[in-house]
Formats: sequence, structure tokens, C-alpha cells
Amino acid sequence: MTLSKLTLAVATVLGAGATSSAYAIDLYVDVKTKQIYAEPGPHRQLMGSFVKTDEAAAMAESKPAESTELAAVKQDLELKTNEIKSLQEHMTEAEQVKVKLDNKGLNFESADKDFKFKLGGRIQADANYSNNDDFVFAEGAKKGQHVEANDGTEFRRARIDFNGTFFRDWNFKTVADFADNSVAMKDLFLQYTGLGFMSVTGGQQKQNFSRELLDSSNDMMFTERSLMNVLNGPVVDRAIGLNLQSEAKDTWFAALGIYGDTIAANKNNGKADEGWSVSGRATYSPIEEKGKVLYAGIAGNYRVPNANDQVIDKGLVYEYESNHMSNLFFLEAPVTHINNIKMLGLETGGIYGPFSVGAEYTRTWLDRKDSADNRNLELDGWYAEAAWTITGESRKYKQGKFYKIDPNKNFSFKNGGLGAWELATRYSAVDLNDGTFEGGEMSNVTVALNWYFNKNMRLMADYTRAFNFSNPAVVTPSGGMPDTNNTFTLRAQLAY
Repeated sequence: MTLSKLTLAVATVLGAGATSSAYAIDLYVDVKTKQIYAEPGPHRQLMGSFVKTDEAAAMAESKPAESTELAAVKQDLELKTNEIKSLQEHMTEAEQVKVKLDNKGLNFESADKDFKFKLGGRIQADANYSNNDDFVFAEGAKKGQHVEANDGTEFRRARIDFNGTFFRDWNFKTVADFADNSVAMKDLFLQYTGLGFMSVTGGQQKQNFSRELLDSSNDMMFTERSLMNVLNGPVVDRAIGLNLQSEAKDTWFAALGIYGDTIAANKNNGKADEGWSVSGRATYSPIEEKGKVLYAGIAGNYRVPNANDQVIDKGLVYEYESNHMSNLFFLEAPVTHINNIKMLGLETGGIYGPFSVGAEYTRTWLDRKDSADNRNLELDGWYAEAAWTITGESRKYKQGKFYKIDPNKNFSFKNGGLGAWELATRYSAVDLNDGTFEGGEMSNVTVALNWYFNKNMRLMADYTRAFNFSNPAVVTPSGGMPDTNNTFTLRAQLAY
């Protein structure tokens, strides 16, 4: 019992049995029960003689001690409460945002997963070399002038990706490319996924045509797309539009969209009305499981050029260059006076353990404005490819697209990992000849060896031989076909 409490107890005893006059009294405390007595007895110790004074004075004497003690306790309690509150606030803030850096880039995520943000990108650095590339222009104003491929290095792609989610159902994507010593916007769209059975995407995006074109450059087995892309690239690549895409089912996937031109269209078209297109694609996969896939797909596209006879954001030219940095074009066929373009695409592919195959065919019908020199055209292109992962890994398939290999064991001198090694080959062809329209025809074969160090880094080596030419844009100085050309490309890729 503290002194202040004893004092209060004494004052109470004195006040209960005394008059207002002052007198002395001896008080005893039981050492076991802590009770106070006015007479001696067992286990009682004398506390002393006490004199009763005015009751108010006694209470006034006891209050300062009690107030000081209570104030100290209250102050200490407030400090502890504030410390606990501050700790709880810090814990709440830490739970609100989770920051993670992994092979997918820098990721931010709220605790309830309603808000997400990811910073990623890719760098693809190429070295190119060609031999037997001594040619001259076959036709046109430059006929007879010398031309050859450019050997050297370049950044094929250098992109920064911003991806995010708002309120769980709203996704956005922004991709800027800094290659070719210029800045270009690639993907730039907003997507709503709250419907459940399908997503709605608005903005600049790839149109619904051709698995090869829809596959990311991060995942392709070869450094460049096939000759079939001579037909697809100028017409069904990225454009601003609204796209409806089904959620992935066990066996099928479908998408349908309507598109205008690209972000750059206003700059190039001046006051011309934009063109428009409708494209759709559907795939069916009776077998779709890890390491075992069989799928088939069909796609269609209908496009009307803008008022300046431009497709997407420029005049339509079907062309093929020996590599991206080269100025050696084996095919160069401009097409004008276009009413509309109709396209049909057929595709199939499969995965069986470390083996994968794929093939596509594109047919293009060009309806041209009435003129004796502007007849309607039918053009086509195709490719077939096969790959073997020497180290045993399987490619991945999802929603009608193939994805790259992830090594079972990353490359490491210290730990002895080899990474993943892939050997691939592809045969492709395109025919731009139709009657009196001699846009050219050619085939090529590509052999690739890819080394995946880990999920983010790989080294690619491609060899391409062009042959089976008809009406090419260039010929040898003696007038022969340019089917002696060999092109070698080495690429180092970092994607995150």
C-alpha cells in the first residue's frame, strides 16, 4: 500500500470517530491483512501517533500527491498509446503496397490486388553480315545502279513497357520504342475485364490476324518474321481500334475488332479521312496441356484505305529486305488505287515435349479502282517451321499464341547450369506476281540456334538463304537472280 493511500485511510478513520477538536491517537497496522487498528494486537505494528486536524486540510494535503502520481501514469499511458498507434499505421502502410523485383520487371501491388503497376522493357542488339550481295536495281529510275546489304550493328528494338491495373477490372498498357534513333508508340490501350466472359480493349493494339504477327518479338524463334509477313505487316499490324476478346477456354479462343489507322496517321494523312478495317481470329485446340498442344486457327481481315489511298499510315508497298538495317530489298512492289483489301489466314501448330511445329498461309485479294492498268490482284504467302529444344524444355501455348522457352536450369559457371538450347528451321515463300502485275516471287530458308541463359536473357544466331526468285527488285550485274545471297544475324536480347 502506498503512502498516499495510507494517508487517506488514516484520515477516514480519524474523521469517522472524532469531533472537530484536535487530539492524538495511536494507530496500528496488521502486517498480514494490511488493516489499520486503533488498539495493539497480534501481528500489529505501531504506525505512530496521529493528530486529527481540519478534514478539508487533510484532503488538500493528500490531493497533490495523488494528482502528481495520476498525471505521471496518464502521461506514460498516452506515450505508450501513441507508440502503438504509430506502429499500427506503419504496419498498415507496409501491407497496402507490395514491391517486388523479379524476372517480370519491377512490380507494385496493393494488398487487395485491386491496383497493380509494372515497369518492364526489352533490348535487342543485332549484328548483321551478308555475303554475295553485289547487286543492281532491276527496274525503275535506279535501274542498273549498284546496291548491297549493310553490314554492321544496330538496336533492333529498345522498349519501355508500362502495365497496370486499376480497381481490379481495368488494365492499361503503354509501350514506347526508342530504336531506329527515333521514338515511336507501339501498344497504347485501356482494357476492361469485368464482364467475365470477355475483355474489351480500346486503343492502339495489334489487329486479329496471324499467330506469327501476334507473337511477341520476345518469344519468336527467329530474329525476323517469315516472308508471309510481307503481306501481313503493312496491313494488319498495330492500329487504333476497339477489340472484343473471349476469355481463354479449354479448347477455343476468339477475337473480333474494328480499327482505324495508327497514332501516326494524322501526321502522314494531312486532311484525309482515315481508313478502317474489321478483323477477327478464332483458334481451336483439341489438345492443350503442359508439353502437349495441337491447335488450328482461322483469321479474316477487311480494310478500306484512307482518302489518300494509304493503308494504316502510308502508301501500300509489299517489300522484303535482307535484314532490318539493310537497304537491300529483294522485293519492292507498291500498289495504288485500292478500293479495299480482303485477307484470309489459316494456321496450325503443335507442341510435343521438346518439339514444336507451326505453319500459316495468307491469301490477299486487292480490289482496285477501275482502270486498264489497275486490275484486281490475288497474292499469297506461307511458311512452315519446326524446332527442337536440345536440353528438353517445352515451348508454351496460351490463347492462340506461342511463348518462349524458360530454362529448367539457368546458365551458370558456378553452378554448372547450361541454360536452354534450341535448334529451329523455317521455310517460307511469298508470291506477288499476278498476271501483268509483277511484284516478284521468292522463297527463303532460315536456320536458327538459340541459347536461353535464363528467363530474361538469350542469344540468337540466324542464317538465311534466299532463292526461287521471279521478278525480283534486284539482280546480279550480269542480270542473274540474287539467290546466292547469305545473311547472318546475331542477337543479344534482354527482356523483363
